[in-house]
Amino acid sequence: MDSAPRVVGSIVALWRYPVKSMMGEELNASEVSECGLLGDRSYALIDSSDGKVASAKNPRKWPHLFDFRAALAKMPRMGTDLPPVQITLPDGAMVDSDQPGLNRILSRALEREVTLGAIAPSAMNLAESASPGIGARKVEEYWPDIEGFEHRDTVTDCRLPEGTFFDAASVHLLTTATLDRLRMLYPQGRFEARRFRPNMVVQTAKSVEDFVENAWVGHTLAIGDSIRLSITRLCARCVMTTLPQGDLPNDPGILRTAARHNRASVGVYASVMQGGVVRRGDAVRLE
Repeated sequence: MDSAPRVVGSIVALWRYPVKSMMGEELNASEVSECGLLGDRSYALIDSSDGKVASAKNPRKWPHLFDFRAALAKMPRMGTDLPPVQITLPDGAMVDSDQPGLNRILSRALEREVTLGAIAPSAMNLAESASPGIGARKVEEYWPDIEGFEHRDTVTDCRLPEGTFFDAASVHLLTTATLDRLRMLYPQGRFEARRFRPNMVVQTAKSVEDFVENAWVGHTLAIGDSIRLSITRLCARCVMTTLPQGDLPNDPGILRTAARHNRASVGVYASVMQGGVVRRGDAVRLE
């Protein structure tokens, strides 16, 4: 007989990243579809020279993406057009995805020719978003010289899932227990959730300092009244976690600690089995 679902924590933070590899926006609530939090990774910059998606995974090519911040102009809704995105440039100026000359402005700020792409004009389900023709794009990933990585000090190509700008899955979860465990292992490092760009941060018992979400892989999480997520795999981390973000310094020790103690994984990926609305404070139950 199956055991009853047990509460493993609650949602303490929600994040959406409207433009891939730019800083995002913290939310109090969001609709969730099979594409994850509505509007997440709905836009991306495309390199005009090779058609690859701009990504902070290759900071040698894209060293300033974390100096940009993106927020949707309004709350996205199921079945409606994708809202415009507002981008704050490194100098503090703000531009809008609807304004003329946007690609020229972004290219000048990045010192590289780019265009802003979107998954679809009305991309509120995965079947629709795959059809307008963005196809399967590639990103480049730089592998730092850290023991335990398959590649070291090299750049490889990674193919994104067809019709999306996600790296691997539509939802990324991270627990406070994992962050506390990493802080214990490397006290001089600043292990803050924003380094790892999760969509949902789960507050667990304060006494727990462990990689608890590792044991969730292969199971289902129920969140709030209706959302059910299938936890598919660990979230393997990359050089992005070491990069400076605002007041967070560059720190290779962040990734080195994860590689040494948890196979370079921090958090888990999930697919959406049933959507709904997620809110901060929602209970999280493991089925």
